[in-house]
Order: sequence, then C-alpha cells, then structure tokens
Amino acid sequence: MGFIRKMRPAAGRSAMLSLAAGMWIGVGFLLLSWAYRWLHAATVHGAAILVALGIAAALAIHHFGFLKIVDKNLARILPMKDKRCLFAFMGWKSYLNVVVMIALGILLRHSPIPKPYLAVVYIGIGLALLLSSVRYLRIMISHRSRS
Repeated sequence: MGFIRKMRPAAGRSAMLSLAAGMWIGVGFLLLSWAYRWLHAATVHGAAILVALGIAAALAIHHFGFLKIVDKNLARILPMKDKRCLFAFMGWKSYLNVVVMIALGILLRHSPIPKPYLAVVYIGIGLALLLSSVRYLRIMISHRSRS
C-alpha cells in the first residue's frame, strides 16, 4: 500500500484550484466552439434568437446548478492542508455526473435534432461552465495573494 501512495499524483490546494478552473474553462470553450460551428455552418434565420436563448439558459444553469457544484468542490479543496490525490478536486459522484454528461452529449450530437437547436443547449452549458469557473479563479487569486 505504501508503494501505491508514493505513485499517486499528489497536488496541493493551489494546483487543485487551477486544475478545477482549467477543466471548467476548457470544457466550456469546447462546447461553445461546437455551438459556434453549428450556428455558423447553418444559415439560420433567427440565429440571434438561438444565441439569446442559449445565454438565458446559461444564466439559469450557472445560478441554479453549477454554482452549487463549485461550492461543494471548494468546500472539499479549501480545507486541505497537505497534498492530496490530484483527482480529489471533484468528488467521486461528480465524476459519475461527468460520465453521464459526456454520454448525453454524444447521444445529442448523434440524434436527429437539428444542430442549430442543439447549439442552444451547448451555449447554455458551455457559457455556464465559463461563468462558474470565475468563482474558482477568484478564490485561487485570493489564496495566492495571501501566500
């Protein structure tokens, strides 16, 4: 068991905050890039309406969903004094949610739903991830300035 503990990738609080923020930002930009390509490729009349719907969805998802997840993750990361496993920036239940979200994304992309309408969902989730990552960044910056 001691060998396994030595081999696990360990990181401190600052690295975990950076990793969490980076993951949320990276996935957010990925989803927004798909939405952009889908809206750009299709000459959709009313694309502005679809974007506006996506932004409205993003604000709701950010406020009512993702901020709670960020706060749970921060409640786990911030009290850490020593290094922990690098993957501890999220709880194991969150990893199950990630797998479900990836599976749903694959199903949606391969569904018969027109891509411009899917872009609304992808804008909503992608932008909500970016907005929610700001909390990680703000906490990370405040911790670095105190150190």
